[in-house]
Amino acid sequence: MSEDKEQKIPESSIEQKAETKTIENIVDNKVEQNEVPIETIPEDSTEEIVVATVETDVLEEIDDSNAEDAEDTDTVKRHDIPMPDYHEMSMENLVGELQRLVKNEKVQAIRKHVDTIKDEFNQKFDEFLEEKKEEFISNGGNEIDFRYNSVDKRQFNEVYNEYRDKRNQHYKSLEKSHKENLAYRLDLIEQLKALVNVEEDINTTYNNFKDIQAKWRHAGPIPKANYNNVWKTYHHHIEIFYDFLNINRELRDLDFKHNLEEKGKIVARAEELAVEPDLNRAFRELQVLHKIWKEDLGPVSKDHREDIWDRFSAATKIIHERRQDYFKNLDKIKDENLKRKNAIIEEINGISEKISTNHGTLQQQIKKIEELREAFFNAGQVPQKVNSKTWNSFKGAVRKFNHNKNAFYKNLKKDQQDNLDKKRALLDVAISLKESEDWDAATSEMKRIQGEWKKVGHVPRKYSDKLWKDFKNACNHYFDRLNALKNDAFKEEEDNYKQKDACIERLKSFELTGKQDKDLASIKKFTEEWKTFGRVPFKKKNINQKFDKIIDALFLKMGVSKQESELLKYGNKIQQLSNDDNQERAIQNERAFIRKKIDESKTEIRQLENNLEFFSNASENNPLVQDVIKRVNQHKESLDAWKGKLKKLNILKNNLNKEVEESEDTEDTKTEE
Repeated sequence: MSEDKEQKIPESSIEQKAETKTIENIVDNKVEQNEVPIETIPEDSTEEIVVATVETDVLEEIDDSNAEDAEDTDTVKRHDIPMPDYHEMSMENLVGELQRLVKNEKVQAIRKHVDTIKDEFNQKFDEFLEEKKEEFISNGGNEIDFRYNSVDKRQFNEVYNEYRDKRNQHYKSLEKSHKENLAYRLDLIEQLKALVNVEEDINTTYNNFKDIQAKWRHAGPIPKANYNNVWKTYHHHIEIFYDFLNINRELRDLDFKHNLEEKGKIVARAEELAVEPDLNRAFRELQVLHKIWKEDLGPVSKDHREDIWDRFSAATKIIHERRQDYFKNLDKIKDENLKRKNAIIEEINGISEKISTNHGTLQQQIKKIEELREAFFNAGQVPQKVNSKTWNSFKGAVRKFNHNKNAFYKNLKKDQQDNLDKKRALLDVAISLKESEDWDAATSEMKRIQGEWKKVGHVPRKYSDKLWKDFKNACNHYFDRLNALKNDAFKEEEDNYKQKDACIERLKSFELTGKQDKDLASIKKFTEEWKTFGRVPFKKKNINQKFDKIIDALFLKMGVSKQESELLKYGNKIQQLSNDDNQERAIQNERAFIRKKIDESKTEIRQLENNLEFFSNASENNPLVQDVIKRVNQHKESLDAWKGKLKKLNILKNNLNKEVEESEDTEDTKTEE
């Protein structure tokens, strides 16, 4: 049997702890499945009997872990895979993390990670699904008809099924090899037992013994359920052979001396590990030391056997007690997390009991609930025994809030429908008057319905924008006609249009010199000239777009950055705002629009940079990585442009404020005179 033989862990195997703790049950124990008897072990024949100074649970933990690693050597890699805080991850990030593990790690080494990811994903998806169901019901749907197709859930199932298939295939491939290796090891034990009954030269017998030991070390992995008992049986017969070898003390004492020296090194290293700061590293190395002690080294003389094991046990106990203290402190942290989560649940319940009857205030409550949900997910892990209870309490609190919120909006929906009917009636009046030439009556009625419009409450969002746009256009159309009639504004707008049209014709014939500074100065003159022209007729406003397109084409030929070109063109917008009849409102609306664009750009940049973290191991030449980097840079350029526009807008606002202050000072001076 070779060490690199194909290995397998049967999927149905269950971790079981060794039951051999005392001489009595060691004697009665059998090697599972093969019924190989374990002969009575003399009281002084094995170090495991001297276990009174070490808590049995740490030895069992080490034995079980070594048994699992011995079954499949790749399993030990589970210690090297970092365990992130999956509780804080979103569903999308959990899917990404699962994909990374299944693609890059050994399938037998990621079981704990996958199980944790699965639990966290299912909890978050259940809560997400409850919200969607509440939303569906609140919009008039029947619960029995609710269906929701989640992309995250579908992707998770696909990756998890891939993991499960790979795991099953791996375990299946190991099963035959494990059975063969187990049979081979049991046969070696029988050969070892037979050595003490063979009548031959002691040197020949000793050489055969060494040959059996070499074969044992290379016999390959066996099922972890059999590991500890098979080893105990093998080790027991090793000691019997050494007792038999008593007739040739020289050979036996050489082995005893070698084993004592090697075990002394192991004990010294274990004592060093007792002060190792990294407890996880210390315990993993301690596990390896126990494995070497059991599998690679034979017994020592009876004079040293108890002392050397006592030292090893004492060092093991120190490391174990340090780990126990660490876990106790970890339990305290989880208890604190539980207190925080319970406080969050109570706060959500408190808000649910006092749902606002005002839309604006309720929106603030919804925002607060979202903040509390985020805080709950970021609060960390709680004790396992209350995890499900805490999660269910949290879901119940959020569900209660959503139910009360939906009940409010269900009633609000009826009010909004009434408001919709009122605004539609006002729109009909506006449309009927927009072409009227009965100026006195129509103007009075137009002003009246504008006042009525402001008094009507909210309408359903899907109708709101279009309804307002149609109403505004009808009113604007009428008052544009009225203004054109009352003054010479229309003629002035026509003159402005002719001037702009002439400017565009000259701009079309403009040719670049190839000298950027000179060309920029020329284009700036065109834009400055364009700003001097006033408003054009409403139906001919597209001339401004024509001008912008020509300017954009020139900038593109010159290689001017998008940010610089946007700021240069923005001067036209600034001019329009300064000439607006309602400057303050126009500037306020423009500022709100720009800030929204800045926030959107920041959000896109943050999301894309988070996505790059999932390609941490990927080459920069990867097309996906290059695409994300390109999009990040584009959004950063856009962000700089919007910030530049906001700066120009603030300058305009400050200048207008100064003009108002200077005007007020002038009026105050006149009053005093």
